[in-house]
Amino acid sequence: MQPSQRKRSYKPSASIAKTRKTRSSRFSIKKSLSGKAANRLFYCERIKRVKLAPYLIVLSVIVSTEVLATEKQIYWGDTHLHTNRSFDAFTNRNFSVGPDDAYRFARGLPVEHPGHKARVQLETPLDFLVVSDHAEFLGSIRHLYNDGIPTDGMGFFQKLRLWYGQYLIRDAIDKGEGRAFFVNQLPEPFDTPQEGISEWDLAGSVFPRVPVIEDKAWADITDAADANNIPGEFSAILGWEYSLIPGGANLHRVVMTDLDGESAKQFQPFGSDDSLYPEDLWAWLEETSEQTGGNFIAIPHNSNISKGAMFDTITMRNEPIGPEYAEVRRRWEPIVEVTQYKGDSETDPALSPDDPFADFEAYPYYIQREWTQYKPQVGDFMRSALLRGLQIEREIGVNPYQFGVIGSTDAHTGLAATEENNFHGKFATDSTPARKLNGWSDNANSSFGWAMGAQGLAAVWAAENTREAIMAAMKRRETYATTGPRIGLRFFAGYGLEKGALEASSFPFESSGAVPMGGELTASSSGSPVFLVHAMADPKSGSLDRVQIIKGWLGPDGSANEKVFDVAWSSADRLRPDGTLKPVPNTVDLDTGTWRNDPGATNLTAEWRDPTFDPRVAAFYYVRVLEIPTPRHSLLDKIALGSDVDIDTRRPDTIQERAYSSPIWYRPN
Repeated sequence: MQPSQRKRSYKPSASIAKTRKTRSSRFSIKKSLSGKAANRLFYCERIKRVKLAPYLIVLSVIVSTEVLATEKQIYWGDTHLHTNRSFDAFTNRNFSVGPDDAYRFARGLPVEHPGHKARVQLETPLDFLVVSDHAEFLGSIRHLYNDGIPTDGMGFFQKLRLWYGQYLIRDAIDKGEGRAFFVNQLPEPFDTPQEGISEWDLAGSVFPRVPVIEDKAWADITDAADANNIPGEFSAILGWEYSLIPGGANLHRVVMTDLDGESAKQFQPFGSDDSLYPEDLWAWLEETSEQTGGNFIAIPHNSNISKGAMFDTITMRNEPIGPEYAEVRRRWEPIVEVTQYKGDSETDPALSPDDPFADFEAYPYYIQREWTQYKPQVGDFMRSALLRGLQIEREIGVNPYQFGVIGSTDAHTGLAATEENNFHGKFATDSTPARKLNGWSDNANSSFGWAMGAQGLAAVWAAENTREAIMAAMKRRETYATTGPRIGLRFFAGYGLEKGALEASSFPFESSGAVPMGGELTASSSGSPVFLVHAMADPKSGSLDRVQIIKGWLGPDGSANEKVFDVAWSSADRLRPDGTLKPVPNTVDLDTGTWRNDPGATNLTAEWRDPTFDPRVAAFYYVRVLEIPTPRHSLLDKIALGSDVDIDTRRPDTIQERAYSSPIWYRPN
C-alpha cells in the first residue's frame, strides 16, 4: 500500500467535494461568536439530597463542602436522544415530542408521552442532554405529513417525487403501518458493510432531500437548545446522528458540538446522504471546526450490531488501517457509547468465555430489511476492540481504538428514561405492557418491545456544568458508562500512592502523578502501579455486588489476552479458598418486583496491584462495577399485566446493572 493510497482513507472523496463546496458557501463567520456565560459550581442533585448515614463518607469524597471551582464533579446525561424530527421516530408515532419537550423532560419538567399520552416526568433530572436527531431527512417526514410539500425552489419532477413520497407515508401512518414502512426503507442484508455500501443508495429513496425543510428542522433544534441551556445547572448540547447502515451493519455516530445555536446555524448536519464513508465525516468536522471555532466529536454506538465493522482492521474503502487514518479517527472519536436501549457492547460470551458476566443485555438484531442470524465478532465489542487497538498499534505505531466510554439511551420518544420502573419504551408504539405483549414482542425475532434494555447513562467528570467543560471531559476520556443507575465511580492509577488516599477528598491525584480514567500511565522505576477504585451505590437502585478490574494485553506473538480480577466485594465471607467469589444472593420477589439491598454494599473501595504485571508489556485496565440482582422492566410489565396471563418475555426477569469506566493504558518506556 503506497502512502498516497492510504491518505484516501481519511481525506474527503471526490463525491463529497461538491457537497462540501456548496455547504461551505453557507458559512458566514462572525468575528465574535456568542460569549461564554459565567458559570457557577454545580453538583449532582441526587448526591446532594442523600440523607442516609452509609453514604455520608462517600458524599464527602465526591462533593467536598469546601470544593474549589476547578475541582471536578460527576455530571449525568444522555448524548443520544431522538425527537419527532427523526424519520423513524415519526413513523413509529412520535407525533408530539419535539426538541424543546425533550430538553424540558431532561431538566425534570413533566411532558405528555407521545404514545399513551399520560404525563411523564423524571424523578431525578439530568445534568445535560444532546438531542441527536438523524441528519438524513431531518424533519422531512414530519413536515410532509403535517404541512405538505414546500413550494419554494422546487422543480416539477422534485415536487412529483415528493408528492408520491408524501402519499406513501400518509397512507402508511394513517393505516397504522408506519413501522412496516420504516423497516421497508432499511437496506438489504449483506455479510459485510463493504459489500453493502456499493448497493445502498439513499439518493434513490422515495424521499429526495429538501434543504428548506432540513434548514427549518435544524433551526428548531438549535433554538430549543439555546432556550434550555442554563450554564451551571443544565447543558443543552447540540448534536445529530450520522446514520450509516450499509448491508444492515450499524456504523452510526452521534456528532456533538459545544457551539451555541446561532453559531451552529451556519451549517447543516453532515449525514450519510452526504457520504457513506466516516473518513469524510471526520474531514468535514475538521473543516467546520476551523471555520466556526467550535469543538466537535463523533461517538460510535451499537458496535454490537456492526457485523464486525465498527472496530475493523480495514476501512470502509476496504483498505488496511494506516497511521494517518488511525490518528484522525482517534482525534475525532475519543469516546464510544458502550450501552444503550439496543443492547450492551462491552463483550460477548463467544469472545470472553471465561467471564461469567459477559452475557448481559444481548441484542442480536441487525438493522436491515430482513432477519438474518446474528454472529458476534471481534469488531463488535468494546473489550475486543481495545485489544485490537493494541495489536494495530504494535504494527503501525498508532492505536485507532484508544477510546473512553459512555452510555446513553437512543430513545425515539424524546424521553431520556433509564429506570427499569420508569421506562417509557424505545418508540412511542411500544410504550405500554399490552403493546409489548400484543404484536411487538410476540415472536423470537422481534427487535422491539422487551428486546430493548432500559439503559444507559453518560457520566462525565468535569469542572463545571457547561457545554465546553463537558465536551472537554469527553475529549480527554474522563468519562464512564452505566446501564441506568447513578453509580458513583472514581478510578486512578499511579506509583507510590498512600494507603487510604481515596478517603481523602482533598488528595491531589494529578499532582501526585496519578492518572484518572481515560489516561495513560508510563513505566516507572518504582515498580508496579497502584490502582485506586471507589464505587458508590445509587441509593435509588441496587446495592453493590462487587468491583472488578479487567485487564487486556498482548502476548509475545501478538495474541490478545484478557483477565477479570475481583478487587472488592460486599462481604468477606463470600471469598472461596480458590480465590473466586460466591454469587451474591438474588432477593428479587418475582411476584411483586421488590428486592432487599442487604446482600450488597453501599460503597466499595480497592487499592490494587496487578499480580501479573510485566513492566515490558503494554496493557489497558478498566473497571466494571456490578449491582446485586434487581428486576428488569420486562418483569415489571409482566406483573402489571396480571397473574392470569401466561407471558414469556424471552428476557431474564432479573439483571445486574453495572458501570464501566474508561480504561487506563499502561505504556512501557
